[in-house]
Amino acid sequence: MSNYDWLFKTPIAHRGLHTSKFPENSLGAFERAIEKGYIIELDVHLLKDGEIAVFHDDTLSRMTSKSGKIKNLTSEDLKNYNLINTNFVIPTLDEVLNLIDGKVPLLIETKTDRKAGKLESVLLEKLKGYSGKFAIQSFSPFSIRWFKKNKPEIYCGQLSGGFSNGDENINKFTKFVLKRMLFNKLIKPDFISYEAKYLPNKYVDKFKNLPVLAWVVKSEEEEKRVRKFANNIIFENFEPQK
Repeated sequence: MSNYDWLFKTPIAHRGLHTSKFPENSLGAFERAIEKGYIIELDVHLLKDGEIAVFHDDTLSRMTSKSGKIKNLTSEDLKNYNLINTNFVIPTLDEVLNLIDGKVPLLIETKTDRKAGKLESVLLEKLKGYSGKFAIQSFSPFSIRWFKKNKPEIYCGQLSGGFSNGDENINKFTKFVLKRMLFNKLIKPDFISYEAKYLPNKYVDKFKNLPVLAWVVKSEEEEKRVRKFANNIIFENFEPQK
């Protein structure tokens, strides 16, 4: 883990250091995180033209005034999708990498369909020319397994949580498996990234050899509590001390 000690030393800004004026996963939110020196967490989706967008949701409605799915857009289309009443548009990964340019490390979450490979291969190709520090995380054990098989030197973490709200598109069996991280022995992640309000728990405790990130921590009080169980936090809505 020595080459990735950075992942556990500086708090991680969830989708950038975002506010109402600087929306999540926007270039503005990333610029603010760079200014403060925080690690940046961001999400990536594969677009219709084979490029990558930095965006969290599968659908566009929450973060833009338009409907549809992000995967059906092209990189050129993104210029027409403003983020929540601002002039910021959905950025491409290329734009984000050019902006950050190694100034702070990145924690990249892959938003992968059931079958991993397409997004991961494009992402890996783009990261080959990137000189900054980065790590990968995903809720999909298949995505982590893909990186472990094709580029094992990349530090990869399994995302998980309680799956109690907002997960209507995930069936009960999948929730059961992901909550308990039943694929961990097969995929051998380098770290665990677990929902803060469900820490501590017996599922994480089974993997005592793995460092833990807690997401999303939203207050100093919550940070104080989860620091007892996690090596670092992924935060929003406040600015923790570095």
